[in-house]
Amino acid sequence: MARHLFPDDLLRLQTDWIRTYEGLAQQSPTASTTTMRRSLIALSCRLAEHQFWDGPGGTAERASLRRAARRRLRTGEARDG
Repeated sequence: MARHLFPDDLLRLQTDWIRTYEGLAQQSPTASTTTMRRSLIALSCRLAEHQFWDGPGGTAERASLRRAARRRLRTGEARDG
């Protein structure tokens, strides 16, 4: 499988999305999650509107982005903003 080269800002958005999603999933049922949910929505919008998607691509590219971001998180390459 070919490796896709994604812009660093797009990879950072995806890693932030994963961290936020996982953090939200770990919250107790009684916790206030409004801020995290709003952040997840904002990150989702920014991911969807990124200029990278203006070119050819599609579902396979988006899946590759998620895999690359997870790989980055596992190897500790992801850095806070």
